[in-house]
Amino acid sequence: MRIFRIAAMAALAFGPAPAFADEISDSITAALEAYGDGDIQYALDELAYATQLLNEMKAEGLQEYLPVPLDGWTMSIDEDAAAGLGFMGGGSIARGTYTGPGQTFTITLMADNALVTSMGAMLGNSQIMSSMGQIERINRVNFLNQDGDFSALIANRILVQAEDGDEETMIAHLETMAFRDMQSFGQ
Repeated sequence: MRIFRIAAMAALAFGPAPAFADEISDSITAALEAYGDGDIQYALDELAYATQLLNEMKAEGLQEYLPVPLDGWTMSIDEDAAAGLGFMGGGSIARGTYTGPGQTFTITLMADNALVTSMGAMLGNSQIMSSMGQIERINRVNFLNQDGDFSALIANRILVQAEDGDEETMIAHLETMAFRDMQSFGQ
């Protein structure tokens, strides 16, 4: 109920909505109208839909941090990566599949997710990481190398994983990533 009051106060304070409209603002407006009509379930459904759209928008921003394919390589974005994210605690995800000379691998970025939070204790502690596999330093970031798959945690909220490829090739791609810039994702 508090969110509805805040949204209603904001609407009154800022006057009518801008002339442009999009699916997100339409959904929020529909939620406010449903709330005003006493249809709480429809209001919740509309807010959930607006949240989904906002998360998709945020995920598009996360894709910008995927590495550009090296010479001789191509990358395709997995548009369906976020399909099950709601069941894993929400957040944002971007996954690129890299294809090159006779091989493929994936790099996945997952942010602001309950799964990522739970992995924080493991990937945020070098001693625990070393007990689980080899530590690789890539651009000042500790990656856990488990049987050739790499995992790291950036800013305690963004999981970076490179999997199913040649270690040297994946490391070469990871070395091009702006991990420091990634820390400000979504803020």
